[in-house]
Amino acid sequence: MMNENIAQRLRYCSTLPSLPGVAIRIIDLANKPDTSMVQICEQVSLDPALSAKFLKVARSPLYLTRRAANNVRQAVSLLGTHASIMIALSFSLMHSFRANPDSKHIDTARFWRRAVLCALACRALGEKCGLKKLDDLFLAGLMQDIGVLVFDVMMPDEYAPVNLAATGHDALLQAEHEAFGAGHDEVGYWLLKRWKLPDYLALSCLASHSLTQEKEAMSKMTACIAVSGYIADQFLNMGNREIASRAVAVAKEFLELDDDGLAGVLDAVAMSLPEAEDLFDISLLDASEISAIMGEARDLQMLRQLKKSRELELNSQRDALTGAHNRGYFDTILEREFDLSSRHGWPLSVAMIDLDHFKTVNDMYGHQVGDAVLISVVRAVQGVLRPDDIFARYGGEEFVVVLPGTSLENTLRVLDRLRESISSLEHFPTKGEPLRITASIGVATHMDAGQRFERIEDIVTAIDQAMYLAKNRGRNRIEMWRQ
Repeated sequence: MMNENIAQRLRYCSTLPSLPGVAIRIIDLANKPDTSMVQICEQVSLDPALSAKFLKVARSPLYLTRRAANNVRQAVSLLGTHASIMIALSFSLMHSFRANPDSKHIDTARFWRRAVLCALACRALGEKCGLKKLDDLFLAGLMQDIGVLVFDVMMPDEYAPVNLAATGHDALLQAEHEAFGAGHDEVGYWLLKRWKLPDYLALSCLASHSLTQEKEAMSKMTACIAVSGYIADQFLNMGNREIASRAVAVAKEFLELDDDGLAGVLDAVAMSLPEAEDLFDISLLDASEISAIMGEARDLQMLRQLKKSRELELNSQRDALTGAHNRGYFDTILEREFDLSSRHGWPLSVAMIDLDHFKTVNDMYGHQVGDAVLISVVRAVQGVLRPDDIFARYGGEEFVVVLPGTSLENTLRVLDRLRESISSLEHFPTKGEPLRITASIGVATHMDAGQRFERIEDIVTAIDQAMYLAKNRGRNRIEMWRQ
């Protein structure tokens, strides 16, 4: 419920804009379910300026009518009864506000640029989402922030510092609530209700800031209205990656638009700008600005695709259960490091780790506990290794470690810490005493301590043999391969 002090000031404010007679009559028609085409034609024809707009609209690519309209009757027939009412309201309401003298406190030119961009974005989003009443969405987008102008005419001196200090649209709404106990969303809703606009249009003011709601509780129309403001801000703030990324995020979260879907919306808005400028007698963006915003959108889309590709690539290199690198990644890295070591004479150490008596853990406690043990072991090992070391799951309870540029002496120290970190872990099955597990480790070094392997297969065989030697000699130990 709106702050009572603001509500009272609204009721007694003498400077609020008043509707022209044609707008009042069109609103009356909008609230009647049985309005006829003839009634609309009569009202539109009473206003020469509105009649001219209607003929422009009927010929505009924005509305994709297949035949040219030579008079209002034909225009209304082409557009349809409901669309004609919404279009007439859009022009009438915007004219009512713009007819008042410009504010000395807020940038009304920028306000209307944003309002028309919101309307175009709202319409484009609705079309992309398969909604039918696109002209309702256009009007809802156009009027959603009308409360800003109401605040300005009702309390200009108090509102000016709040408006000027806000760093963005969401910040402005928050600042209004802190300063006055109400925001322009509520104030706009109050005015459109006072003018007796249909409820769903008045509610557009509240919908414009409804992204704090649960996604499931929002209608598609509400989501389109709310998201349209972020897209308008993207057009008005070229080069601001934070604003552009926010627009991408809300479109994806609340309307489930992917990159291609959002790019289609941006294209639709950009293509409709020249027609909108002509219809509403307003300057929106010049050709260079439109080109720049579309280039920026494509750049962001490319970055998101690269990020997605990188994430897919990283996921393909990881073991699904433990998060360690997988066998395929190990094979690739070992081939690269073996070649570098052989060509430059750098030491390369490779070790195989096998968890002792792991089959018993699975047999006694089940595979779910066994999986939990594997995950814990991997986390412990990753806490010991250096960023350049490679740790991978080789298969089952076997793991491998690749330590590039590491001598045998230093490798043994690293592996001993690794062995201790595994053996010191306590695992807690659902029943019974905590259990501990140990590891047998076999290691071989290439290009160090007089040892050189001719093939990658040879070093893999060597660490496997050394690991089995560790098991045969009592487990929970490290054995070096010796020729």
